[in-house]
Amino acid sequence: MKKYFNFEELGTNYRTEFLAGLTTFLAMAYILFVNPATLALVSVEELPEGVTRIDQGAVFTATALAAAVGSLFMGVIAKYPIVLAPGMGLNAFFAYTVVLGYGIPWETALAGVLVSGIIFIILTLTGLRELIINAIPGNLKLAVGAGIGLYIAFIGLQSAGIVVGNPDTLLALGDMTSPTVLLALFGLVVSVVLLTMGLKAGIFYGMIITAVAGMLVGLIEPPAGIGGIVGEVPSLAPTFGQAFAHFGEIFTIEMLVVILTFLFVDFFDTAGTLVAVATQAGLVKNNKLPRAGKALFADSTATVVGAVAGTSTTTSYIESTAGVGVGGRSGFTAVVAAGFFLLALFFSPLLSVVTAQVTAPALIIVGVMMCSALKNIEWDQFEIAVPAFLTILAMPLTYSIATGIAIGFIFYPITMLVKGRAKEIHPIMYGLFVIFVLYIMFLS
Repeated sequence: MKKYFNFEELGTNYRTEFLAGLTTFLAMAYILFVNPATLALVSVEELPEGVTRIDQGAVFTATALAAAVGSLFMGVIAKYPIVLAPGMGLNAFFAYTVVLGYGIPWETALAGVLVSGIIFIILTLTGLRELIINAIPGNLKLAVGAGIGLYIAFIGLQSAGIVVGNPDTLLALGDMTSPTVLLALFGLVVSVVLLTMGLKAGIFYGMIITAVAGMLVGLIEPPAGIGGIVGEVPSLAPTFGQAFAHFGEIFTIEMLVVILTFLFVDFFDTAGTLVAVATQAGLVKNNKLPRAGKALFADSTATVVGAVAGTSTTTSYIESTAGVGVGGRSGFTAVVAAGFFLLALFFSPLLSVVTAQVTAPALIIVGVMMCSALKNIEWDQFEIAVPAFLTILAMPLTYSIATGIAIGFIFYPITMLVKGRAKEIHPIMYGLFVIFVLYIMFLS
């Protein structure tokens, strides 16, 4: 085992790798509860006619399994200390844009995730990923990441009741004296304090403290004894295989854009995470990422597994840097984290205490982290600033990641052409321009 994971060459050992795996798991364990709540639209009390909720228990199981399988593949095949799970932002796009906004059944949305995963595998095996990565300008990649961050944070503020609708101004500050709003604010403050103190698992611990506080003041129903904490693994029956059953429903322009969005965001989120974590761990050789193809294959395979089981796109997590920070250097770190995700399957009863007020602080803080990409956008170049700004702004204001991407990708060729920088526009961008113009026209 030591030889396979190159412990001696990497200067690591079992104890260090175990602690790294545990640290990464704790840093991202919040996804086990946030993902089911997001996909099941828990923060939306009354759904529009025809929109149904996905089973929260089944999503919990699918989330843990997708994370375990993806992390195991990443650790064993690619040998990177990178852990995977259903991605934040993509789950919000799945739930709030595709299901709630477009009215597309969650079963069909899962089929879209499955197709995006299969396409990702093909792109990885054929080597086309480099071509596509180079076609999308770096500034737009950064803008998409920051825009998703604002979108997630907005959903968190809304689900907490901190921001509410207003007939005159569209949005307004919520009732700051409401007990549930105060609970969410308490959770936000606690989580911010823990993370500011340098506690890697601050989001997870913040959720625990908020849930306990909610139970103490009577806002959350406490679990009944040990049975309310540990229980049977929820059945996958409500979601398993639905992606295959509804595969024939994906052949529409609307679903084409949905699939492209799933693929696009996962593609670049994974690439960025791989580079960031590998660089921190000192695994980049001659400015190249060894076994990058295997890492991308592990990521795309996890998306396929997750879609079949019943969850949104699975991707590499930047929280993996938490494990690297305590010494994780080999794929054994990811293997350890995978084991903890499997163990977590028996704690599904805790879903009952993870309310919208408990998850809201996590959404807001993840949004803050994703907005760090803003600092690297070339704002001093107007032809770059306009499409980047519109991409970022449109996502929360239109309540749609896809619409934000579409608007940015439409304006980019226009501003670049007018500026006389046509040679810098990849032909693929012109193709995306046409697709997204048709998409906007279709929406209207």
